[in-house]
Amino acid sequence: MTSTGTRARYWEIDTARGAAVITMILFHAVFDAGYLRIAPVNASTGFWRMLAYLTASTFIFLVGLSLTISHARAKRKAAGRALYVRYFRRGLTIFGFGLTITLVTRLILPAGWIVFGILHFIGIAILIAPLFFRFRIANLILGVILILAGYAIAGIEGPWALLWLGVHPASFSSLDYVPLLPWFGLVLIGMYCGTLLYPDGVRGFPIRTEAPAFAHPLMFLGRHSLTIYFLHQPVIILLLLLLAHRPVAAPWW
Repeated sequence: MTSTGTRARYWEIDTARGAAVITMILFHAVFDAGYLRIAPVNASTGFWRMLAYLTASTFIFLVGLSLTISHARAKRKAAGRALYVRYFRRGLTIFGFGLTITLVTRLILPAGWIVFGILHFIGIAILIAPLFFRFRIANLILGVILILAGYAIAGIEGPWALLWLGVHPASFSSLDYVPLLPWFGLVLIGMYCGTLLYPDGVRGFPIRTEAPAFAHPLMFLGRHSLTIYFLHQPVIILLLLLLAHRPVAAPWW
């Protein structure tokens, strides 16, 4: 069955985002346990590293997918400047959240503070996405090109001013780094899939309209992913410290 509601949320998208929230929490729990030296685990390589990439890729792909749906619905009510002001405000808001993360991590994690993490990236992606709404297959092609370009420039050293693009100084280190190359390419691929799977903002493939029972917890997580992103790290760290039952040699203490 297909949905024709113009404001309906699609359970399959919320479910996928909710699954990414779970893998995000799992990865950060393992990473924090190693970073705080509570457990002898290295989340920077192997399976855990791949899980981190999969989680980030899911979130970013869904950003592009969701943008095409929201744009298709919004243009029925607004056009021109009014239509794009909403993306400008939304992008700046999320980028502002990213700056909050920058400030906090600069104070407590000076060795790996987050300069251009996933929230900074999503904010910028939303700001520039309106330039690509009119494209379809071109977004897919350009997305692949940007991903390849990102891998091509990986390891190239450059000034801090190009950090957002994917070029950075040799001394740069950050606990979360999501530059436009290659990651905006994945947004464009998500936008292409959005126009393909949800033409005019309406589900264009057969699937049950009502969410199955197993999906409801994931849907809840997916709908509150931004709030969970802000809250989950302090909660994880507090729980780890309580479970450790001993002073922890945290890098910033």
